[in-house]
Amino acid sequence: MYEIFEHTADLGIRVRAGSLNQLFVDAARGLFSVMVANLDAVRTVQHVSFNLKGDNLEGLWHDWLAELLYAFHGRRLLLAEFQVEIGEEAENLALTATARGEPIDLGRHEIDVEVKAITWHGLKVEQQADGWLAEVIVDV
Repeated sequence: MYEIFEHTADLGIRVRAGSLNQLFVDAARGLFSVMVANLDAVRTVQHVSFNLKGDNLEGLWHDWLAELLYAFHGRRLLLAEFQVEIGEEAENLALTATARGEPIDLGRHEIDVEVKAITWHGLKVEQQADGWLAEVIVDV
């Protein structure tokens, strides 16, 4: 589950999930829901694979969202369905993911907010008694 919150001139994404994998899935959905008003109109006809490594959860969280933002800006893709596995590999955390979506079609997709960057400001990923909580501020 994700929610969007206002933060001065930027936007924040807060995610709560029962598992770490679901936390990263919901963060991806939250990011794309900010950028496209009609995310449910995105067809899952193309897939993209991601393999990331990080020293800690915060770094992996940031890099995951930054890679998704690059897929949007650099590859002109809208992604709407995600499968994520977080594990450990050679003393690092590893993320393996598949995302599905389609190229941006301005005739069908309503681009809403332009997210320019994923920031480190206020970024947190923490395990709580009832699951996981993460927050990130995005530069708009």
